[in-house]
Amino acid sequence: MLSVYQRFLANEKVRRLTVLLSIIVVLFLVRSMITTILLTFIFTYLMIHLVQVIQRFLKIPTGALTIIIYALVVYLIYLAFTKYIPVLIHQTFDMIQSVIHFYEHQPKDADPVLLYIHNYIERNDFFEQLQNGASIALGYLQDIGKLAVAFAMSFILSFFFMIEKKKTVVFSRLFLKSEFAWFFQDIYYFAYKFVNTFGLVLEAQFIIALLNTLLTTVALAAFGFNQLLSLAIMVFFLSLIPVAGVIVSCVPLSFIAYSQGGIKDVVYILLTILVVHLIESYVLNPKLMSSKTELPIFYTFIVLLVSERFFGVWGLIVGIPIFTFFLDVLKVKEIPQHVTKETNP
Repeated sequence: MLSVYQRFLANEKVRRLTVLLSIIVVLFLVRSMITTILLTFIFTYLMIHLVQVIQRFLKIPTGALTIIIYALVVYLIYLAFTKYIPVLIHQTFDMIQSVIHFYEHQPKDADPVLLYIHNYIERNDFFEQLQNGASIALGYLQDIGKLAVAFAMSFILSFFFMIEKKKTVVFSRLFLKSEFAWFFQDIYYFAYKFVNTFGLVLEAQFIIALLNTLLTTVALAAFGFNQLLSLAIMVFFLSLIPVAGVIVSCVPLSFIAYSQGGIKDVVYILLTILVVHLIESYVLNPKLMSSKTELPIFYTFIVLLVSERFFGVWGLIVGIPIFTFFLDVLKVKEIPQHVTKETNP
């Protein structure tokens, strides 16, 4: 006669469900550290793959290569703060002034559509809503100190992991042979699934964001836009949000285009965003995401709305990867293997 505990261990579905719920409860209890946890995972994941790509061409020991890469990143951060951040701040204020100018000045000799839009904005106190939005943004800026600490801590943790990767992996595998090996084996199962699905979607979305930013910035430069640095950074972060990011970027870009060149530039910008969106949807997504990870747009927006409610701004970026992870775990939609057990961090 098997005991309850033995029957529990023998029932794989119930056992893994229990372990998964335990992981979710622990993450909920440490939710104040979720930014550090996510950043550490992202930094480590990207660094592992960057080292692997470089080592295909240059036979450099992992430890030495890690030190070189992290030293280069630190130097680039120093360069950004000393040279580019002041330029970015100046360009951002100019960009905000351009948007405010659009609201405060009624267009002259504008067509009926633009007059209707301007009157609609005035009737709905849209400028006041913009000011409220700016106040909210300033509130977020007050937490920049916490974000900086989380960024620094995650950066250091990922560095130590990379420096002692083999030693860390060997030590971690000891848990798989412990007295409660079943528990840690199930954690490893979910960790492997998470790295495979989350990494696949995040890496693809990161590459898509870079390409979208490059295409959009080149177009903005061709149209004679100013504040290219701040606009490029805005487009990049919005492009990390699947589908919705491209659409949201139309609003500020259209306002700035109208304030600089009128309705003609607005049409150019909308056509540019349309072309970039078509390239993302029909070229980049099928090539990078593969058809097995694509979601209907309806599901994408639902996931973004729900994940933003639970995770805040982070939810817009990690919502789709987490949803994809659950699709794979629940065997709703199997995700193709992206990492091997040897490269799985």
